[in-house]
Amino acid sequence: MSLWKSDKKILFGISGGIAAYKAPDILHGLVKAGCEVETILTESAERFVSPLVLSTLSGRRVWCERDFLSREDGWRIPHIRLTEWADVFVIAPCTANVLRMCAEGNSGTLLGAAMLANRKPLLLFPAMNCNMLAHPATQRSMTAAAEMGHTVVDPDSGMLACGYEGKGRLPAAGVIYEYIWRAVCPKKDMKGMKVLVTAGPTHEYIDPVRYISNPSSGKMGYAIAKAAWYRGAEVTLVSGPSHLTPAEGVRLVNVVTAEQMYSACVDAASEMDVIIKAAAVGDFRPASESRQKIKRLLKEELTLTLVQNRDIAAELGKMKKSGQILVGFAAETEDIVNNAVKKIASKNLDMIVCNDVLAKGSGFSSDTNTILIITPEGVEAEFSGSKEDAADVILDAVVRRKSKL
Repeated sequence: MSLWKSDKKILFGISGGIAAYKAPDILHGLVKAGCEVETILTESAERFVSPLVLSTLSGRRVWCERDFLSREDGWRIPHIRLTEWADVFVIAPCTANVLRMCAEGNSGTLLGAAMLANRKPLLLFPAMNCNMLAHPATQRSMTAAAEMGHTVVDPDSGMLACGYEGKGRLPAAGVIYEYIWRAVCPKKDMKGMKVLVTAGPTHEYIDPVRYISNPSSGKMGYAIAKAAWYRGAEVTLVSGPSHLTPAEGVRLVNVVTAEQMYSACVDAASEMDVIIKAAAVGDFRPASESRQKIKRLLKEELTLTLVQNRDIAAELGKMKKSGQILVGFAAETEDIVNNAVKKIASKNLDMIVCNDVLAKGSGFSSDTNTILIITPEGVEAEFSGSKEDAADVILDAVVRRKSKL
């Protein structure tokens, strides 16, 4: 995890829906990530989760409604102090009533007053019965909150606690964390940019059960897509086969073959401000694909004829519009810099990210990477560390290059 996530101050509001039972797990994960968490618990939420449980997990007192104007604690003006202290204000679950309070600026409770006093990013995670969610009054409240500049995250769909099936479930803790990290990300230098990232391997089929591929996991591309989304970009991720899940706000386009990736990239390229080609695309494919499984029979050998796939980066280089940044990747095993410089020129790239896939802790499937970022002017940056941190280094270079155009 990037170090900037570990020291954040989170104000965590919990309102009185059945999904409040998930709050301790959410809180525990934030504390485990190194965050400080102050908690506001509504009166109705106390019926679902114990203040003692929450205070034990956070190592801090829990602020309840009775503390708002009480003789003992009211003088602390908690709705002001807490929102000034926090980096981000999160309400999960957020009931229909709390949505209404937010939309109307109702300050009659501690949570309502805190929302009104707050000047930090406010993240609302509605969770309720599907009919309550669909009601026009709830929809108006959600729209009003979003128009105020708050982040209102759509609930998940599935079986609800009330026995109904539909939209209204609180998103998983991991999704909530992703929105928090995006809100507190110290860099917002890609806000308004449209970014296309490719990731993973491609599968080039020989027959229905066999294919040619490589060991790419997609980790580097997925990390870049997530980091760009954190930094404010609108991100499209074109991914070959991978077990990874993209960040919640990233648009995923699944492909299998190099030809499918080519089409997806070419179709989207004209809309993009930045294109980062991190996928390990197969250079060759079988000249023909058998429709039936090829049998062993008595053959000692099987000869495959391979043909070249179209070069996606080169095609995007030809199409590149004014002001667009095109970044290539090169997984090399020798003469890394010279090979990279040649690719920059031949494919009209703005920069290329190179790594020696034979180096320890680098390359396919590894959680770490050692990279060189090379531009037409030469080596711009060198980095060794986690792929998550490498993604930020790559995006730093992209933003610098973009600012010069």
